[in-house]
Amino acid sequence: MAHVKSSAIVLFAHGARDRRWAQPFRKIQRSIKAKQPGTVVELAFLEIMEPPLDKAVARLVKAGHKRITVAPLFMAQGGHLKNDLPKILDAIRAGHRGAEITLLPAIGDVDAILDAIADWLVVAAAH
Repeated sequence: MAHVKSSAIVLFAHGARDRRWAQPFRKIQRSIKAKQPGTVVELAFLEIMEPPLDKAVARLVKAGHKRITVAPLFMAQGGHLKNDLPKILDAIRAGHRGAEITLLPAIGDVDAILDAIADWLVVAAAH
């Protein structure tokens, strides 16, 4: 039996054919690990790129993680977040009843993130 480990975070993004597209998400992943060394941070994708969310969560649960936070790296609440993600999470939760899987809001729904982008744009446009 795997022993219970600290919580894990899954950064969930859309996916793209160009592997370089994921570089900003990998940078976020590295930054979280640097700021919180004990936290496991994985990337997962809706389509095209690997791993999909269900496989990423399954791997974390198998490793003993019982609390998993899914962080959607989407700027807006489009069809993927409104329709696809709830169905995906329902299936994942049904398959891993012993795990607590929490969904954060999309990054585009977080005022602090939008304010940081606006602040950067004001400074960048002034130069």
